[in-house]
Formats: sequence, structure tokens, C-alpha cells
Amino acid sequence: MLNSLSLEEVIALKLELAAKSAGGMLYGIPIWFSLRNIVNDAVLKYAYSATKTKMEAGRFLGFDKNRFNQLVKKYQIDSYFEEEKD
Repeated sequence: MLNSLSLEEVIALKLELAAKSAGGMLYGIPIWFSLRNIVNDAVLKYAYSATKTKMEAGRFLGFDKNRFNQLVKKYQIDSYFEEEKD
């Protein structure tokens, strides 16, 4: 069923689930202004997990090695995946 959902529907579903876990309200959270960072973080995590190496992930996204490493550091992608392994 998840395969048939559009990206927009998946995002809406995720926001709905987050609202439910927060007591039904996400008031005061600047979601609109944080969307760019949220999307960048998600795309970096996807590329990192869908490829075998950092170089491959960087190429997948169209970045050179230095720019990709800057983004990995900015969004703390390495630490996210280290925590997942524990």
C-alpha cells in the first residue's frame, strides 16, 4: 500500500502521525520554514542508505566529494546511521 502513495501523501501521513503522538497538535513548530532542511535531511539519508559508498551517494545526488561531505557533516548523517546500528 505504501508503494502506491505519492511523496506528498507520505509527508502528510508522517505529519499526521507526528501530530497524533504530540497530543494532536503541532502548534508553535515552524514546519513551513523548516521544510527545506527536513527535505534535504531526508534525501541525504536516502542517498546514504541506498548506495554502497559515500562517493556513490554524492554522485547520485550530483555533488562532488567535498560538497557531499559538507552536507553529511551539516545534517549529521553519519551519527544518525551509527545510532541505528546500536
